[in-house]
Amino acid sequence: MDKIREAMSNHANALKLRGVRQEVLAGNMANADTPNYKAVDFDFASALSAAKQGAGKQGLRAAPAPDVVATTHPRHLVLQGKGVGGQHVDLKFRTIDKKSLDNNTVDLNIERASFAENTVKYEAASQGLSGVIKTMRSAITGN
Repeated sequence: MDKIREAMSNHANALKLRGVRQEVLAGNMANADTPNYKAVDFDFASALSAAKQGAGKQGLRAAPAPDVVATTHPRHLVLQGKGVGGQHVDLKFRTIDKKSLDNNTVDLNIERASFAENTVKYEAASQGLSGVIKTMRSAITGN
């Protein structure tokens, strides 16, 4: 049972973290024209490693993130770092070679490329989890 749980949790954690990264990247792209917005991202490999170590303790949860941009209106949204397995992702500011005149650090080319790459990897994680489930179903039913 531990092997099955481990195989499923690895794929499930990767899938959840890929979803979190999609939200982070989409937030960067949505704020491409926001003055003083600082693009953020996280190290997927270290976040997945942390999720493996904390697997089974807790589910997806929100955690405080660095202040990305000061809110000037009560209806503005605050970015929250999310994580898997009781851990939260450590959002870091993305460094770029040049800032825009309004101090925005979002480079849409980088964000689009990262978003597309993450989408492909999300699909791969989804197929991996689906494969584990099919293998278990086959073992149980004998088909």
